[in-house]
Amino acid sequence: MGGRIMSHPYQYVVLKCVPRVDRGECLNVGVVLYSQSAGFLRAACHVDEARLRAFATDLDIEAVTASLVIVDDVCAGKTGGGRPTLATPGKRFGWLSAPRSTVIQPSGVHGGTTDDPEAELRMLLDQLVR
Repeated sequence: MGGRIMSHPYQYVVLKCVPRVDRGECLNVGVVLYSQSAGFLRAACHVDEARLRAFATDLDIEAVTASLVIVDDVCAGKTGGGRPTLATPGKRFGWLSAPRSTVIQPSGVHGGTTDDPEAELRMLLDQLVR
């Protein structure tokens, strides 16, 4: 039987910065990955301020960063200050992946399997955001 590493199914969304909802243009700024079997729910974000400023000169970068901090807090289960009170990681992922019309929007939900959710999150961030 030995030391076979278990492969975990996961779901993820890409976090998009949409400066003007009416135009629908966006830049990817993060990824949220959830694996129920691994007990894993985390976000990884990268805000390239120069790229965002070139994309939308009047964008409030501090508001974008603050929104991404809230995403990170929700992943960690922090509540208060407008954060939802959701008991399970699955419900928190559901809240984070729900469509919304704000400056930070999730993509559709995608999935896969991995032996290492943390490494998969970093790889997705590198491939889809950086």
